[in-house]
Amino acid sequence: MTEYIKHHAWRIIEEGFHPENNKVSESIFSIGNGAMGQRANFEEEYSGNTLQGSYIGGVYYPDKTRVGWWKNGYPEYFAKIINATNWIGVKVRVQDEVFDLNTCQINHFKRELNMQEGTLTRTVTATLPSGKQLTLKAQRFVSLQDTTLGAVSYAVTPLNFNGEITLLPLLDGGVKNADANYNEQFWQTIAKQATTEVSYLHTQTKKTHFDVAVAMRNQLFIENQQVANTPICWEKDEQIGQQFSVLVRQNQTLTLHKYVAVASSFSHPNQPLVPFVQQKVSTFESQGYKKLLKEHTQAWQQKWNESDIKIEGDIAAQQAIRYNIFQLYQTYTGANEQLNIGPKGFTGEKYGGVTYWDTEAYCLPFYMRTSEAHVARNLLKYRYNHLKKAQENAEKLGFNRGAALYPMVTINGEECHNEWEITFEEIHRNGAIAYAIYNYIQYTGDTDYMLDYGLEVLIAISRFWAQRVNWSQAKQKYVLLGVTGPNEYENNVNNNWYTLKLIEWTLRYTLEQLELYKDLKIFDKLCKKTAFNTKKEADKWMHILDNLYLPEDQQKGIFLQQDGFLDKELVPANQLPANERPIHEHWSWDRILRSCYIKQADVLQGLYMFQDEYPPETIKRNFEFYEPLTVHESSLSPCIHSILASAIGLHDKAYEMYLRTARLDLDNLNNDTADGLHITSMGGTWMTIVEGFAGLRISQNMLSFTPNIPAKWKSYNFTIRFRSHILEVTITQTAICIKTNNPQELVLLINGQTEKIDKNNPVEVQLSKQQTVS
Repeated sequence: MTEYIKHHAWRIIEEGFHPENNKVSESIFSIGNGAMGQRANFEEEYSGNTLQGSYIGGVYYPDKTRVGWWKNGYPEYFAKIINATNWIGVKVRVQDEVFDLNTCQINHFKRELNMQEGTLTRTVTATLPSGKQLTLKAQRFVSLQDTTLGAVSYAVTPLNFNGEITLLPLLDGGVKNADANYNEQFWQTIAKQATTEVSYLHTQTKKTHFDVAVAMRNQLFIENQQVANTPICWEKDEQIGQQFSVLVRQNQTLTLHKYVAVASSFSHPNQPLVPFVQQKVSTFESQGYKKLLKEHTQAWQQKWNESDIKIEGDIAAQQAIRYNIFQLYQTYTGANEQLNIGPKGFTGEKYGGVTYWDTEAYCLPFYMRTSEAHVARNLLKYRYNHLKKAQENAEKLGFNRGAALYPMVTINGEECHNEWEITFEEIHRNGAIAYAIYNYIQYTGDTDYMLDYGLEVLIAISRFWAQRVNWSQAKQKYVLLGVTGPNEYENNVNNNWYTLKLIEWTLRYTLEQLELYKDLKIFDKLCKKTAFNTKKEADKWMHILDNLYLPEDQQKGIFLQQDGFLDKELVPANQLPANERPIHEHWSWDRILRSCYIKQADVLQGLYMFQDEYPPETIKRNFEFYEPLTVHESSLSPCIHSILASAIGLHDKAYEMYLRTARLDLDNLNNDTADGLHITSMGGTWMTIVEGFAGLRISQNMLSFTPNIPAKWKSYNFTIRFRSHILEVTITQTAICIKTNNPQELVLLINGQTEKIDKNNPVEVQLSKQQTVS
């Protein structure tokens, strides 16, 4: 854990430079706009510990899989959103000295991420080895208004000298990935040109042949007055730049405004890229830095109007939830249905920027409740668009008749994960996708999605489930062998309860939907397209449903995570020595697999998804059995535990788990923030407030709230969309108040009682003592 970020409601602030934390800060202060993003690397040269990273959505490279023992069905590559052209660079020379914070004496350092406006600012006062002192103020943003735009304002002031300062803004295509399996270079330069006005760099990925073009223009100011200064055109290897040398007097400020336009063949497939970015960057320069920044901050204000959560009385909690929301929107905006959400977003290389089941389980609820309908729809459409690939993935493993196994890790629909116990066995990801279809439709009421896309996916997933289970003569039940559940600290287990529960639910839900739509004309077309045999397949699925084995221990009143779980030595995690945590860094894998310790919610993940099926006492028994054995070494774990703890009245635990998920990266709780942020768990953080503390559910086709409030909070407030309504919800220590601007009446459930609301009639309901005391 590394606690050095100052608490502030709207800003992330680092005061004082500590090189040992630099890679953590590079992750924390990352910026993005849904189409591209970058780590918070310094603009100038830095010879210290750093991980340079600029990433462009959808542009990937198939890095060759590195395994020691090849198995049938293994993917041949691991797809990666790769480090792309570094466009922020500004080399600085003070007369004959290179400005490098690793070789300077740093007198003052402050790095600040303004979440309200979407800007990254850094101020530095430094003494060079020669004794020359200067101040630096650098600000940059990637525009939310025009996602091809990146801009840098870089200002240098000499404090104790007059002299020549040289600024060299550049574009660097000579980048590589730190995690390249065979140290392979992923890019080749197609064309480059540095001129005194517009410079550009055109690169292309090897193998996948994605083209990326970046164009640059620059403006120079002294004391805020633009100066004419013809640069020297500069080229070296894969870099191009424009070099400006200016005589600057003591206490004069020299400012560079650097504009770039970034476009790829992925996002602009029919566009000649070089002329496009040249025209774009010329327009940006003519508009000027202030105007571009104003448009960008206005776009962010609109996002905050849609999704802000206000917490009164707890600044650490307030900062954390806004940070989580901010990073979610920096990663994904829904503008392009070909894009999805990687666990690290645009903040680091780990997990390759590819899509996991995290999107459907943890991110979809945030977008479908805060954004316009097309945003969440596009997240689901991404999976529909890859259905044929999912069927091919299943066929490679021996399944047939259109069965679909969605990949554990993907960018183009193909499986690209290379650990057998995950790739072949963590098949529960299929269930998360099926559940997401249900979750989306019941919340939005978008039944057209089911007919147009959803049923086809559900049939393919159900076919996979029907083939994946097998009949056990000994148990006289259908069983599920050789799987890995969400708890990856146990591999190749039999009868994982969570996966079996998803099989049961998916088959039942698919059959219900088939029955619901069977009389429509489009149904016959669907059956023909999918070769669905209504009688034969439906009967088989019903037989599985009637005879499916779900392990449980009736004496303890719990569902068994899998067969044999109670054979383990059950020692609570709080008895583990602190110097052995996290266990994945200190124990052998053999010891972990034989232990009782759970990486993340497994049985509890299922109980979270299907809370309405189980009485509170059942959920509580399972929670009190499994939570003490859970080490929460997955970022996806604390949020689920927080939501369930709220539901069963364990308010102290709910708040503890909320802070753990909300400040996971800000406080580097898992000691891995240097690798990049945990973007998908940030969706879970939002859920802990809206689904956990506020108790939001859909019940009887109505929006339902069973709210509580942490004792430390005076109030919390959030805005959500529900079908045609935008609702503002405020929960205090005494009441819940809900308002809408829609004149149409909406019926809600609050604490199980119906309430009617419209534009002129807000609802206010008093909270009981149990709901206001943690």
